[in-house]
Amino acid sequence: MSKRVVLLRCALLSTVALISSSCSTFEQLKHLGETPPLSPVKNPTSEPGYKPVQMPMPVAQPASYNPNSLWRNGSRAFFNDQRAHQVGDILTVKVNINDTAEFQDQTQLQRSTTEDSEITNFLGANTLANPSKSILPGSLLTTNGNTQMNGNGTINRQDQLVTNVAAVVTQVLPNGNMVIEGKQEIRLNSEMRELLVAGVARPEDIESDNTIELPKIAEARVAYGGKGTLTNIQTAPWGQQATSVLLPF
Repeated sequence: MSKRVVLLRCALLSTVALISSSCSTFEQLKHLGETPPLSPVKNPTSEPGYKPVQMPMPVAQPASYNPNSLWRNGSRAFFNDQRAHQVGDILTVKVNINDTAEFQDQTQLQRSTTEDSEITNFLGANTLANPSKSILPGSLLTTNGNTQMNGNGTINRQDQLVTNVAAVVTQVLPNGNMVIEGKQEIRLNSEMRELLVAGVARPEDIESDNTIELPKIAEARVAYGGKGTLTNIQTAPWGQQATSVLLPF
């Protein structure tokens, strides 16, 4: 990659970082002295980034009905099922994350290289007159290289999140599985915490009280974060972030 391309890319990254950080700064100045505003309640399927979920489906089986029968073929219960089963229904997701991870890694690398290219007899140079020796050196290329690297890394992390989130069924797949999404916002003083839960749930995994545990949700997505005074203090200034990205050291 040429130097000009590298400089152009660095300039582009700097411009993007400056624009994004400026927007964030103006947004903070706009709500200076105010608490973070709550987001309006929206339809998840109308969001710009929403895409219907497509997953492998079994062959559809035609439904059959028996005349004068109180039992419908394929029904899971005799009485009406009050659990979520169609678009717009609400169910409760039990989030209980207690994750502990501990890793320790050590890497050592050492490499030595030597290159020595002799051209004394290259293409019959030894048969030429003496002036050729001054034109053709004895060694065209001589290099020595020594590389060493020592790397140590340690991770000791413990995460815990226990809460309940009400989710809405946004899509019912052809096999009956449901795509759910739930969002929760809690504002305490000048700090607002956001929790997002999304995934695919089976009707059979929904308990009788219309709740489902997070490990039973396929393609689960859980996002927990916040914004406000405390988050702004803990976030590095945009100049420091841009410097960390652009500097190669």
